[in-house]
Amino acid sequence: MKVKEKVVGILGGMGPEATLDCFGKLIRNTAARKDQDHLRVIIDSNPKVPDRTAAILGQGDSPVPLLVAGAKALEKAGADFIVVPCVSAHFFLDEVRALVNLPILSMLDVVAKAIQKDYPQIKIVGLMGTTGTIRGALFQRRLKQSGIDTLVLEGEAQEKVMQAIYDIKDAQPSRTRGAIRADLISSAEALVNRGAQGIVAGCTEIPLVLSQEHLTVPYFDSLLLLARAAIRHAGREPAKIARP
Repeated sequence: MKVKEKVVGILGGMGPEATLDCFGKLIRNTAARKDQDHLRVIIDSNPKVPDRTAAILGQGDSPVPLLVAGAKALEKAGADFIVVPCVSAHFFLDEVRALVNLPILSMLDVVAKAIQKDYPQIKIVGLMGTTGTIRGALFQRRLKQSGIDTLVLEGEAQEKVMQAIYDIKDAQPSRTRGAIRADLISSAEALVNRGAQGIVAGCTEIPLVLSQEHLTVPYFDSLLLLARAAIRHAGREPAKIARP
């Protein structure tokens, strides 16, 4: 008897382009030969959700009310489970889970399990993400549970990554994506020089400009790993070759 496929709900808009990338990665990593082979996906993209970093740092409104509203909208629309293509939003995941009925896949769990399974030799990674993600430290703690230590950037070096993320979000940035990429590459190299055996894209904007070809160590695209985990959770095996 064929297992009924689950409907994927994407709680997005944080930011909109990362949500688009999430949907694209779901499509590209589904082993499909025709339209009907793809999964049903419902997207709630709400860019009005307050800035997650500001909220984590105690400098802005909580995103929880709008995250909960979006999750309930996805449930009403027919989703069976939810993915959130925003790492910083995971800081509030427990609060959201307590107020909604649908299960929510954790990108932090997905990344930690993927490194542990596919690269068991890696014991130290460099984490690049928003200042909220870095200071919130949830990602670091989750990786530690899988026996993986984390190196992060601080001070001006972290500010450079944060500015790169905001520039990627900006539809009319003051510099090219090539210049943004150069800052992210140098930041990743700084972590590698300190001993990182792999780099984790701990923000879903980062893979929009940075890919494996730019790095000398394994690169973990959190959004790609989440998309492939979502395909499995929906009852399908993802394509054999991962497609960013």
